[in-house]
Order: sequence, then structure tokens, then C-alpha cells
Amino acid sequence: MALFSSRDVGHLRLAPELDDMELGRLLRKLKVRPMGGLEMEAARISAFLEKTGGDWDRRSHRLSVLARVTADYGIAAVWLRREPNSADALVFHSWVRVVQGLRARRLEDPAQLTAHCHKAADLRPEDPSPWVVLLAAARIERYGFTYVNGIWGAVTGRDRWHREAYHQMLGYLSPEEGGSRFQVLDFVDAVRSRAPADAPCAAVELTALVQQYQGLVRQGGLRAITARDLWSQGSTPEVLGRAGARWPKPGYLRHAAAMADLNALAYALCAAGRGREATAVFDALKGTVTDWPWGLAGGALTEFEQQQDKSRHLGS
Repeated sequence: MALFSSRDVGHLRLAPELDDMELGRLLRKLKVRPMGGLEMEAARISAFLEKTGGDWDRRSHRLSVLARVTADYGIAAVWLRREPNSADALVFHSWVRVVQGLRARRLEDPAQLTAHCHKAADLRPEDPSPWVVLLAAARIERYGFTYVNGIWGAVTGRDRWHREAYHQMLGYLSPEEGGSRFQVLDFVDAVRSRAPADAPCAAVELTALVQQYQGLVRQGGLRAITARDLWSQGSTPEVLGRAGARWPKPGYLRHAAAMADLNALAYALCAAGRGREATAVFDALKGTVTDWPWGLAGGALTEFEQQQDKSRHLGS
């Protein structure tokens, strides 16, 4: 298996870095590493994150991407051995453990992860990243709401609209993970009423809708057949309309994972039968594809390409 591979189909590309060109360059450098060069890779990641500075949104995106794509290569462990008192090394190692835990559906050593995150928080008190990792860990271990609510306060007290934190909380509250549809709706309502329209967490409501839709499709039978009705219920048409009119505009969404949110919007518009409105979203994406939500049936690039072609045909 090639390290950090990205896939291309024609002008489309499926790459974890989205449109973060600096992160993409680092991934390409890591891809061509010499055998046995884990210390060099750890040093590269350390320098890269140090350069990211206090942009917590960008730092979170880069940490999560690097953790996902290096999870099986031992870089995090090597870095932590070299720099046991580095906040970045501690958080990165913990993110890798979360990635591994999501696959195994349990954390290997929850107590150690918690200790590492608290140590990182002590080393850099202003950084929300250790608390975001603890929120992700709480999803895997299904910790109680009182504990989770405390972590939530620690994250949002440091970065009010932290995208990754809001999406982790959405997952924690979802019925698929032990929460309920009521809890999701209550959370989404709170975000809608308080967050700025262009906040990094702006796609929480849309993400919840896409997850609900895909859950119905996966159930098959009558639920799958009627899943499309979701897009015409309540305020959902207005949610799609507002996002479709605003989000594709240059500079409207400025957070690091904006391309991921635009992918979710394009998917939702197409699923709702509003492909003509998705044309501007596809144009803004410029061929940048995310595995979720397009990969439901297995081929994200193929599904994206088909829906993009349909959208452009409708708009011509």
C-alpha cells in the first residue's frame, strides 16, 4: 500500500488535505520517505505544526489529517519518544490512538490517552486541540454526558466555533452512537440560533441531515425509497437554499475544511433533486472530492463525477 496516496480520476482528486497546499506538499514529502526514516518524518511534522502557530482551526485540520494518514506507520510513537514534553507530540499521538480506536471500536489505553491530553493542555493551556481529542475519545468509550459536557466547555471556551469539536459532539449525540434524534435536533437548533452563518461549524445542521438521509438509505426497503422526502420536510428546503446561495461565493467560507462542507452541500442538493443549484458548488470545488458523503455506495470519485455531470447538464 502506498503511503499517503491520493487518487485521481480525470480532473477530479480525492486527497485528505483538501485545498491546503502546504499540507499537500508535506504529504508528498512523507510519501517518498526512505525506509527507516521515521525520525525524519516526525521532525518534519513537528516543524510543520510549529509553523501553523495559533490558528486552531487550521491546526486541527492538519493534526487530524496527519493522524489519519500516518496511523499505521509508527511516526507518532517515534515523535513522542523523542519529545515527551511536546504538546504537539502528545496531541498527535493521542489523535493517532483515536484513529486506531475508531477502527477497533475501543481505545487501547484510555487512561494513557487522557493523561497525554491533560499534559498537553497543561503545556499549552490556550490550545483547544487536547480537549477535542478527548471529545473524540469520549465517543469511542461512550463516556457519560456530564464528563463530555465538561470537555465541551473546555473546547468552546478556547475556540467558540471549533469545527471539529462541533462535529465530534454531533457524532456523540447521534442515535447511531447511543444518543437520540431529539438530542441531535436540540443541538442543531442551538448551533443555528447562535453561530454566525459563516462560522467553521456552519455545516453541522447540513451534516446531520446528510447523516440522517444516508442512515435511511442504508436501512433499505421502504425507508430507503422514501428517504428523499427528508429534503422537503420542515425548514430543510430553506437550509439548502441559504447554503447553496452563500457557501460557494469566493471567500464566504474561510475555515480549513470548507471544501469538505462544500462536498456535503453538493451531495445534499443532488440527493434533494436540486442538481441545478449544485452547479455553483461543484464549480467552487474545482474537482476536490471527499470520501464522505460520496462513498456511501463505494466509489466516491465515480459518484461525484456522475452527479457533477448531471448538475451541469441541468444548468446548461
